[in-house]
Amino acid sequence: MDDATFQRLDREVRALQRPDPSLLTYYLLIAFLVLPALPIILLPLYFRYHTLHFRFDAEGVSLGYGILFRREMHLTYARMQDIHMSQNLLERWLGIGTVTIQTAGAGDGGDMKIEGLRHFEAVRDYLYARMRGVREKPALPLEARSTEERLLTEIRDAMRAAAAALEEGSR
Repeated sequence: MDDATFQRLDREVRALQRPDPSLLTYYLLIAFLVLPALPIILLPLYFRYHTLHFRFDAEGVSLGYGILFRREMHLTYARMQDIHMSQNLLERWLGIGTVTIQTAGAGDGGDMKIEGLRHFEAVRDYLYARMRGVREKPALPLEARSTEERLLTEIRDAMRAAAAALEEGSR
C-alpha cells in the first residue's frame, strides 16, 4: 500500500464513529425472525445500535456500547493479532459487514467486533497496515527510551548474560 493510499484510508477510517444505519435494519430483521421473542430481543438490539460507537486513533481502536451494562474496549495496534471480516446473508443483502479484531490470550473476551460497517474491507486493510506499521517500527536507541524501558532492557541483558554464564559453567 503506497503512502498516498494509506493517508486517504487513514482519513476515511478515522472519520468512522457510528455504525451504518443498515445495522438497525439488520437488528430488526433478526428480531422478526424469532417472532415469539420479538419484544425480548428487539429492545436490547435497539439500544445496542443507538449506543454503539467506535473511534480509530493513532494508538488503536476504541469501542463502546450499552446503557445498563456498559462495555468499553480499547485495543492498541500492537496488541492486535488477527483481523477477520464476516457477512451473513442479511448483512450481505444490506451491504454491511463486521470486522472482528482478535488479541492473544484473551479468549472470547478479548475479541472486538465492529458491526455495521459499510466499507469493512477498507477498515480491515487499514487495521492490517497499522498492525504491520507497529510491528515493523525499529527499536529506539537506548538513550531515547523511557526510564522503564531502559531498566527493562538492562534487566533482559543481565538475565541473558547470567543464563549464558550458567550454561558455560555447566559444560
